[in-house]
Amino acid sequence: MAMVEIESWIIYQCILTDCSHCHFMTENAFRARDIGLRAQKKILSRMTNKNVVKVFIDDNSASLLDNLYKLAKIHSGNKKEAEKLVKNIIKVIIKLGVLYRNEQFSQEELQAADKFWNKFQLAQMAVISFYEVDFSYDRPYLMNAFNESHQALRFIVQKHLTEKSLSRIDWVFAFFNNAKFLDGLFKKDSEYSETLSKLVADMHKAMDSGDL
Repeated sequence: MAMVEIESWIIYQCILTDCSHCHFMTENAFRARDIGLRAQKKILSRMTNKNVVKVFIDDNSASLLDNLYKLAKIHSGNKKEAEKLVKNIIKVIIKLGVLYRNEQFSQEELQAADKFWNKFQLAQMAVISFYEVDFSYDRPYLMNAFNESHQALRFIVQKHLTEKSLSRIDWVFAFFNNAKFLDGLFKKDSEYSETLSKLVADMHKAMDSGDL
């Protein structure tokens, strides 16, 4: 576990160093593309199984992260909290990549990874459907899908990560699996509508390309 934490920390620090001259975080914009492309260079070239670790690396996926950031900022009214959300997502992805690359997952955990991905896809499809089909929003269904995804991911990594890293996973899911946030998100003509429209378009593109 210690080696995973050390390697993940080194990778993350390298990414931040590479981004020191970039504008991925400014007062007016969060540039997921800048940090995502550096993550690609550092770890993703050595990953082969997209069903085990899904990583945001290309322009469309970076746009998806940027729009998640914007939604989080609208909801929280707090730039730092929105940045924390995306940073935590990236940190979790790095940890998963390090574990997979070093063949730390058991066969049972790899099978659980497929289960997680299936659960997460259901949540993604629900988000798209609830946005595109009027009056289809079902909060209990979506919250259950997020909860099952959360539990499945925790099962995969609980033997490998520290409590701090596990708390990051909990924090990310807790942010999204929030009744007030979800109700506001799918409310007709809500303040989220423009950004949600862009996010759903990103999701469609990612699914068409096999990245989601």
